[in-house]
Amino acid sequence: MKGELKMKSKMKWVGLFGLVLSAFSIFIHFLLARFTQMGVADYDSSITIFSWRPIFEKPIPITNSPSHRRLWGPVKRLESLYPDSNPQGNYADPVSQTNGFIFVRILGGFHEIRNSICDVVVVARLLNATLAMPEIQSTTSSKGISSQFKSFAYLYNEEQFVLSLAKDVTVVRTLPKDLKGARRKKEIPVFRVPYSASPFYYFHHVLPVLKSHSVVELVVSEGGCLKATLPPDFEEYQRLRCRVSFHALKFRQEIQELSAKILQRLRAPGRPFIAFDPGMTRESLAYHGCAELFQDVHTELIQHKRSWMIKRGIVKGKLLINSAEERLKGSCPLMPEEIGTLLRAYGYSRDAIIYVSGGEVFGGQRMLIPLHAMFENVIDRTSLSTPWEMIRLYGQEVNLVNTPGPPPFTEEVTKRAAWKNAGPRPRPLPPPPARPKSYNIEGWWGWVAESDNEPDNTVMELRTNAHKLLWEAIDYVICVEADVFIPGFDLDGKGHPNFASLVMGHRLYQSAASKTFRLDRKEAAKLLDEIREHMHHANRTWLESVRRHMTKTLLDGIIEASNKSKLQSFLSHPVPECSCSRRDSFEVSKNSSSPSTSQLWKALGVARRCPAWMDSGPVSLSKDKENEEVVVDEDDSVSELFFRQSAENHEGDAEVITKEENQFEDQEDEGGDR
Repeated sequence: MKGELKMKSKMKWVGLFGLVLSAFSIFIHFLLARFTQMGVADYDSSITIFSWRPIFEKPIPITNSPSHRRLWGPVKRLESLYPDSNPQGNYADPVSQTNGFIFVRILGGFHEIRNSICDVVVVARLLNATLAMPEIQSTTSSKGISSQFKSFAYLYNEEQFVLSLAKDVTVVRTLPKDLKGARRKKEIPVFRVPYSASPFYYFHHVLPVLKSHSVVELVVSEGGCLKATLPPDFEEYQRLRCRVSFHALKFRQEIQELSAKILQRLRAPGRPFIAFDPGMTRESLAYHGCAELFQDVHTELIQHKRSWMIKRGIVKGKLLINSAEERLKGSCPLMPEEIGTLLRAYGYSRDAIIYVSGGEVFGGQRMLIPLHAMFENVIDRTSLSTPWEMIRLYGQEVNLVNTPGPPPFTEEVTKRAAWKNAGPRPRPLPPPPARPKSYNIEGWWGWVAESDNEPDNTVMELRTNAHKLLWEAIDYVICVEADVFIPGFDLDGKGHPNFASLVMGHRLYQSAASKTFRLDRKEAAKLLDEIREHMHHANRTWLESVRRHMTKTLLDGIIEASNKSKLQSFLSHPVPECSCSRRDSFEVSKNSSSPSTSQLWKALGVARRCPAWMDSGPVSLSKDKENEEVVVDEDDSVSELFFRQSAENHEGDAEVITKEENQFEDQEDEGGDR
């Protein structure tokens, strides 16, 4: 009996010890999950990130094969184009005695802020003024965002900005105390600068006031306060724009570190990747009249926004626009499934990695479902980062109390009580449930049918808008570094170049030969309509047409950008002012017998040879460097493009050198042109 009691007592102690140990283990796991600064993805990104599908079953393609070069290789005719934004000739350092201080408040989204900062630096140089650090976030308390990174420092590195521009403009972190006090009292002159103002506007209107008051405040809200194209004698100011955008505007350290981690995780499988920017925002869709591309409430939302724009003079057209006609004109964005169709037709396999960028895709994630059906590895920043890493990026933010639901309606309670106490049937129907008056910007848009005015943003919505700047900063870095970039749309909600245009301009400056598709949406819409009824079985002639068109846009898109985009945003096409040509390629392009090459270099207008220190390696002068050919692979993946998932189809995708590719190799050696 005593032995049994002792045994039971021991078992109780063992059980108690086990419970304590389990509780302690759970507590330790909680601490590790909450306070560790490294996510699980840091340990094995290739497994963690792509865990929802089989890890790459096919071998990495041979990098020197014609197929791989066509899909991922550089654009050969642009290999001799190098970045060079250093001052040319006589360019004096800023003088210590300036005409006064310029304080700038910048309103807008990511691309508008970036464009505006470059413009205001040039304006400060034009007026010989001292530039106070631009303000891009007016307050932090009203948005509920972290006060750790104030205003300009919320997005960019202040120290890098000041040091990089030391020989261009005098930049101070804040106004002197007396001027700061005068600004609080609203005693300094304020200019609401028009979009794309000329230098003479500043000379005739702003400079006299600056000299008399020693300080002016500029409010920039349209995404650019200086003309994109300047007279030839202002070429140094164009190069200054390049130095600001591509060298001085570095993101703050936390953004750079997380962007580098995401890039490392993207490249961990050892494969190149495509960056895709949809450009599908509600504002851009409303401005260009593309409401009918969507259904139900999304169409209502776009039309509501378009009506709002018409009332304020932003849009001068009609409210009802035939979206099908606008799409065929190239005025509407290409939908994600259309981009996927073009990429598959061009030859990218189903397991190609596609990184989707952008702070917002109108219509939500459901708009990307068809793209997911065509490609297995469609990912974004949320797939490649941990919540803890994003929290570190945001900084210490105050906890926002959840918005309470609508208060109980006395009238409704009274009606329901009367209904219950009513006499025998027939009785009146119960009143319908009242619609709440507080709406979630990501949920049901109930106000569309009730009011012409949209509800004021809640603090949480303001915080989300601030976070979008950080999301787009990460996406910007990744898109610039991507092996291939393809935009769905390159215009914003005011008809100006958008995020994708900035990325394409940066890629043209930094690595001109990197593959960047600048699609002709009008031609692409026609090609897509040809196959819309029989998309499962692609016509071989159609495939050749798509590939020829996409190959053509690699060069013709640059020529078109020089004629259109540059007139609205210099940073979308910073050539020829900020580029130079290698010495040997300069002679070849000048004396080239190829009409297309001559036309390209004439459009680029790069007449400046690169400095001698850039001539570190030889550039091949053979004619095959001037040819970009179309290759049609003979595999199942191009005859049945999107929905076949059999194992033998994967084997077909793995073929990298076919009979026609060998013929293409011979054509390159012969130097034949199209």
